Amino acid sequence: MCSLALFPPPPAPGDITLYEVNNSLVCGRLHEQLTFQSQLADLPVLSLPKETLKAHSRLEHSTQPAFIHHRESLWKGCLSAWRDVGLCGVLKEIANAEEEGLQWVKTGSRYLLAVCHWLSSLHGSLFPHLSLTSEDMIAAFSQAVDWAGCTIRAFAWHPHTSKFAVALLDDSIRVYNSNSATIPSLKHRLQRNVAAMAWKPLCASILAVACQSCVLVWHLDPTSLSTRPSSGCAQVLSYPGHSPVTSLAWAPSGELLLSASPVNTAMLVWDVSTENCVQLQWFGGGGVTYLAWSPDGSKVLAAAPSAVFRVWEAQMWTCERWPTIKGRCQTGCWSPDGSRLLFTVLGASVIYSLSFSEYRGEMQGQVGGSKTASIVADLSETTFETLYGEERIGGEIHSMVWDPTGERLAVIIRGHADVPESQTVIAVFRTRNSPVFELLPCGFLRGECGAQPQLIAFHPCFKKGALLTVCWSTGKISHIPFFFMSAHVPCTSSSPSPIIASTSVCE
Repeated sequence: MCSLALFPPPPAPGDITLYEVNNSLVCGRLHEQLTFQSQLADLPVLSLPKETLKAHSRLEHSTQPAFIHHRESLWKGCLSAWRDVGLCGVLKEIANAEEEGLQWVKTGSRYLLAVCHWLSSLHGSLFPHLSLTSEDMIAAFSQAVDWAGCTIRAFAWHPHTSKFAVALLDDSIRVYNSNSATIPSLKHRLQRNVAAMAWKPLCASILAVACQSCVLVWHLDPTSLSTRPSSGCAQVLSYPGHSPVTSLAWAPSGELLLSASPVNTAMLVWDVSTENCVQLQWFGGGGVTYLAWSPDGSKVLAAAPSAVFRVWEAQMWTCERWPTIKGRCQTGCWSPDGSRLLFTVLGASVIYSLSFSEYRGEMQGQVGGSKTASIVADLSETTFETLYGEERIGGEIHSMVWDPTGERLAVIIRGHADVPESQTVIAVFRTRNSPVFELLPCGFLRGECGAQPQLIAFHPCFKKGALLTVCWSTGKISHIPFFFMSAHVPCTSSSPSPIIASTSVCE
């Protein structure tokens, strides 16, 4: 089992991680990073400070406060309450009605309303997250470390090209393309509190966005020079009781789209072309918080707000259930061949592993997961003695990504909020999935002074190894390459990887 005690010491204060070569992380100063990043001409380094963005100014969810109140008939008021609130709204409307001669109806409505409130409180005691506001719920289940306060709320690489989308604090989305100087900015009246994004595979420019009240699917023209696509370019996918949406996942074939909401126990499978969906219902768990479709398309991880998660088989749509000991599944990622799932549990500092078998014939349609998960890494707090003093690193794992070659794993460790010296860091592992699974330490990544990592994502088609994109708390987006020859790709050149002069290797 791997632990932080096996890692090399973190970079010196003031140093920034530039890249990896020969299994060692190379560090340098800020000006060296700028020089090195300029060599990656097709990968823009962005700085999006919070001060340059305008926070959304609409504090109300409707325009009702802007108009003078007028009295409606009871049936119209009930219809409006049913549309806006549901059954409780209708009962409240009847109970507060001013019409005479409906005393017994109003009394019955009050009793039914009291029963509804009691059932709601009982349900809320079983699933405390249901008492949260939509924004607090998204912040609690987001893969971003500080979703509510950071400039960048979501990030998504296109699966086939050097193009990525960035969701910002002001509810806008910007799309950056290495082959175009045009930067489209996507805005829509329903595009509020973006929690996640996902590009459609095998398609040039279709982007799904998880919003507070719906899923928006943007259809962007890659040849257009417009910087502000019309809201008519966005499909609206909504379903009653399915909000806020906190996670999305496309099938690798691009045929289906999954969406999840912590308040809905059903995972929705969308056919975007027809805007129809099928509910994959389960009982227990309190909702669905996080989705991850395996790269081979065979399985889907579905995490819940409670101490249980499920893995679905994507042919017959059967599932297997795994309870956890300490808390809910926080994050997870698949090996490239879909045979192994790495996941973490909220509040825990260990990485678990589940292996899956491939069934054929009569056994086809079964998930095939191992009965119990094994611990493959312990990231508990460790003290490092350096020339610059002691550094304490380790603690709760927030998010985790595995690169497409299956040879690098990046993990955001949040540390402990109640410990002043504790810090949020990125730990990188060298991995191998076959013939046996191995998880070996590589090193820690460090950004500019005061910058904390918020989101991480691997480039889906980097040719020289792996490329990790890091979104920092300062609003900066940087790219850190890991130069290595993949074990799955035959060697075609013996030329060394580019190395910057005047850099130091972090030992």
